[in-house]
Amino acid sequence: MVSPFSSFARLPFAIVCCVVVASCSKTPPQQEPIRAVKILKVGESSASYDLEFSGEIRARVESTLGFRVGGKLINRQAELGQRVKAGQLLAQIDPQDYRVAADAAAAQLIAAQSNRDVAVADMKRYQGLFDQGFISVAELERRQASEKAAQAQWRQAQAQNTVQGNQSNYTHLQADGAGVITSIDASAGQVVAAGQPVVRLALDGPRDVVFSVSEDKLATLKAGVVVDVRQWQDGKTLEAKVRDVSASADTVTRTFVVKAALPKDADPVLGSTATVSLRAAKLVDAKPRIKLPTQALRTEAGATAVWVLDPATMTVKSQPIQVSTTDGNEAVVDSGLQDGDQVVISGVHVLTAGQKVSVFGAVK
Repeated sequence: MVSPFSSFARLPFAIVCCVVVASCSKTPPQQEPIRAVKILKVGESSASYDLEFSGEIRARVESTLGFRVGGKLINRQAELGQRVKAGQLLAQIDPQDYRVAADAAAAQLIAAQSNRDVAVADMKRYQGLFDQGFISVAELERRQASEKAAQAQWRQAQAQNTVQGNQSNYTHLQADGAGVITSIDASAGQVVAAGQPVVRLALDGPRDVVFSVSEDKLATLKAGVVVDVRQWQDGKTLEAKVRDVSASADTVTRTFVVKAALPKDADPVLGSTATVSLRAAKLVDAKPRIKLPTQALRTEAGATAVWVLDPATMTVKSQPIQVSTTDGNEAVVDSGLQDGDQVVISGVHVLTAGQKVSVFGAVK
């Protein structure tokens, strides 16, 4: 007869054996969770962003005027913003010294003319004496040389008189043409040198909008490209055509100056500020491009990449892309994606290659 106590004794040993067997068996691997993601079905479209620059309205021809001689500025009739006519007096320097020099030159001309007249009369007399055989050829040649010297001195005095007369006239600064005074660089009482700027005159005629662009935008602005110019003072928008692009960058700002011609009938305020914009449809290199939300981008091995969904297996794979620029919160993709690709736009940083996903909501 089997004792009941022996059965109870064997029970713990059986439990231990079961635990050991259970611990030695392999645990089945846990399956990676299927993550829900948002998908964007990409398609090519023209970028809708604008390039905008701050510009200034300027005259096509703007002259910096100064005296051709130096002196003390005694009067300046021109004022900033004043409209002037061609030939109008703008400023005047003290003409006293130039008048004295002109008087001296006139006196020298009179003296030279008298010497010339005497030399001409003497030549006529000596020519008669030579014809009668009273003087030698050598004497006649000396008289001819004296006449030529007197003639030369007279012409020299005449030219000097003209120069001094011009110098005296140069003490008056006159407008080269009709226009508007845009800058005043000297005041009455100031001693100015020859050529020193006194006033700046914007001549009537064509008007330009001038703005600066960075090097990376230079290729989009070539001669003939049409830009929109919105004036700050009244909000009106005009169309202007790029006519000139600087061939070298500014040494300080490292930007390039662009000049665009405004319509002939436009009459904007000189020096006013305007916003110059260029829509993508007008860009020289405008072409359809793919745009993605910036949250869909990730960095992999130093390159930009996105997760692309394989609808057949519902798994994701990494796809490197090339981004050219941004449009607000969207990135403009140059290469790497095709029309119709489904790109993950949320949860991109918790996915791995080949991971199964489920689409959250409708595909955009």
